[in-house]
Amino acid sequence: MKKKIFTTSILATAIACSTFAFSLSVDASSHREAPFITQNPKVDGTDFYMFRSYETGREEYVTLVANYNPLQASYGGPNYFTMDPNALYEIHVDNNGDAIEDITFQFQFKNTLSNNGKGITVQVNGKDVAVSLRNITEVTSLTPESVNDAESYSLTVVNGDRRSGIKSSAININSGGSTIFAKPFDNVGNKTFNSESYDVYANTFIYDVNFPSCPADAQQGKVFVGQRKESFAVNLGEVFDLFNSNPLGAVDAEINIIGDENITTFALEIPIACLTNNGAVDVIGAWTTASKRQVQILDPTPDYDQPALERGAWTQVSRLGMPLVNELVIGLPDKNLFNSSEPKGDAQFLDYVTNPTFPVILNALFGVSPPTVAGRPDLVATFLTGLSVVNNNGSVGEMQRLNVTVAPTAKASQNNIGVAAGDNAGFPNGRRPGDDVVDITTRVAMGVLCHLNLGLCDPADAESGTLEYTDGAIQNATQFDDVFPYLTTPVAGSPAN
Repeated sequence: MKKKIFTTSILATAIACSTFAFSLSVDASSHREAPFITQNPKVDGTDFYMFRSYETGREEYVTLVANYNPLQASYGGPNYFTMDPNALYEIHVDNNGDAIEDITFQFQFKNTLSNNGKGITVQVNGKDVAVSLRNITEVTSLTPESVNDAESYSLTVVNGDRRSGIKSSAININSGGSTIFAKPFDNVGNKTFNSESYDVYANTFIYDVNFPSCPADAQQGKVFVGQRKESFAVNLGEVFDLFNSNPLGAVDAEINIIGDENITTFALEIPIACLTNNGAVDVIGAWTTASKRQVQILDPTPDYDQPALERGAWTQVSRLGMPLVNELVIGLPDKNLFNSSEPKGDAQFLDYVTNPTFPVILNALFGVSPPTVAGRPDLVATFLTGLSVVNNNGSVGEMQRLNVTVAPTAKASQNNIGVAAGDNAGFPNGRRPGDDVVDITTRVAMGVLCHLNLGLCDPADAESGTLEYTDGAIQNATQFDDVFPYLTTPVAGSPAN
């Protein structure tokens, strides 16, 4: 191992200078739809799903799915899409209605170079020389050593404050009590995964897990972390080209421009009683974050294990609860600030909810009438408090809320418009993979809830609220599996046989 040249005095000076610099830029933290996170794709949170499991026989569980590292081109070799070993990925759950986390699931990664840190080597002119690729032979579940740098992760449960609460390690039941879990190699292509399909390979990384901090009869769940096919469908180019499509037109699978991309999925299936304080509450709230150390010092002589020295407090650089909030609700000057904040502090963003700009933009583009209801109580309920008829838990803050007493809807019967179409097991009562949140959010912004007899606003205040707005991309349950982890096989980097 190469000796590091950082001395205590150099480190102290660098931290002092870097802390000042970081204090000027730390608020520039967000996910993909805000400026700063585009520089940090590995900690970019893309989608968050929370729903009662609709897999047959698993109805007494809640599934939490957090996606990171977006827009992965399937052919993106030779390094593909490892996660950041110097980051902290978290899913937070509020189960007492105060908009503060009560349970946090923390994921931390480690990348291990094979051959005792030397990497896979081949003989060249009598010398063992390290190869340049992450694999040079076929990969199967029985040959993990075929991967040149293996990814693994720990899963920690924190009860109470995310930094000072009581911590316990999740137990990997499949490996006899280990606290370490392995992440599958990305779907490089059909020659790398030749004798064993990628589905079979990846499924061996679905682990039964024990959560010791949960009630005694609600400790066993599941975890999977690995590459999946991009689960979000959106007419991306046209939406951000001044909604350059017909917002009342037909849907078409061909216009989902990100349909051939992949993402990295963190999936948990957890007993309901573990998340609800053993049944003390009906509604839980949740959101995801990613954090980095506050100070980074680049190493002028980097090696595999330490290309940079990262120190200081964990500093949040990504946040995601309800979908599309930062894209369509938060103003550009505050996008970075929003993603460094927590739900308990969301009063500072209230004007963006009560005075939304998106309906005004649609009015300018298409002439549809924006809602006139003062204070937009329909949007406040959707994004900040929950709907009284299904998932209001008394808290005020932007997060997903799930009423766990609402029975899951079977995959074949799910309505992709969720609560607004009478399917109370769907968005915004949590979110399932097949819920079309682009269409739903657009319709809610234009006042559809004013027409549902919820007592939030008068139908006359949302003249165009019943129009079936759409971005044109198809999103529904048929595009997903009906078993954990629900998201589907990633697109292969090389389809050749």
